[in-house]
Amino acid sequence: MIVDAHLDIGWNAIAHGRGFLQPPAPGYLVSRQSLVAAEVGLIFATLYTAPAHAERSMRTRFVYETPHEAHVIATAQVNYYRSCGLEMIGDRASLSAYVRGWRKGRLAAVLLMEGADPIVTPSELGAWTERGVRIIGPAWGRTRYSGGTNAPGGLTELGRQLLKAMRRKKVILDLSHMADQAVADAFAMWRGPIMASHSNARELVPGDRQVTAATVAEVARRGGIVGVSFYAHHLRARGKATLEDVVKHVVHHAKSAGGPEHVGIGTDLDGGFDTRYAPLDDVSRLKELRARLRLHFTQTQVDGIMGGNWLSFLERSLPET
Repeated sequence: MIVDAHLDIGWNAIAHGRGFLQPPAPGYLVSRQSLVAAEVGLIFATLYTAPAHAERSMRTRFVYETPHEAHVIATAQVNYYRSCGLEMIGDRASLSAYVRGWRKGRLAAVLLMEGADPIVTPSELGAWTERGVRIIGPAWGRTRYSGGTNAPGGLTELGRQLLKAMRRKKVILDLSHMADQAVADAFAMWRGPIMASHSNARELVPGDRQVTAATVAEVARRGGIVGVSFYAHHLRARGKATLEDVVKHVVHHAKSAGGPEHVGIGTDLDGGFDTRYAPLDDVSRLKELRARLRLHFTQTQVDGIMGGNWLSFLERSLPET
């Protein structure tokens, strides 16, 4: 099966009316129908909340100004996923059973919180893990927990408390969007499972939204995975993105990591952008990506990049029960 480690399904449905159970909205790519047709079997479904300063750039009024408002927005997304009947994977046993029984047409999800502000205080983390959250990225832009994209800074004291609580609750840390100093702070204190759900190579596309080769190498040393984003501005500095750009970032990450076993995909194809900013015009074209990757990797390695690497990571990283 294909595993996509980053899709903002709940955000798109609630903030923009692009319902997951309907066919993709005109100009967009992601729905349950399109994913299962492309043989995507597992996704990391996000709880994304937009801070007030992002209102213009995200073209939305569905934003938060306080932690309580962020909490309400994220809760609405949890409820939306439940209303869709999306099967949630929360531990190794449920993952193993799902993978063994998977067949075309089935789709399940792991919940990933992108930007930790919905967690009003770290003491409330348990309430979120009970709702199914298994992965947390503390940042988007700046949050109360961490410096982020276009917002330099390290982990705050609240952020350090959150990471300690995450370790106790066996939650996976997602480095995507974290500022360089925050990444360094996390490396210094974090001893749990670590990943970057949707982060491309800074050496190919400059900017603090991308990750450095050194960060990829350290994530790999710790047994983690880095997912390649399909957003055009993450794939190339200018011009129309193509699947060949995706391949370039996969190859670069694989070299940085010491092997393709630490690379996957985290397309972000439902991240608020339409097909003008995507390297494909239909999710079914992921099959073309396999053939392009095969020019650089063995068939087993390609299967890993398309999903197997994420499955192995989750088998090591999710709580046992």
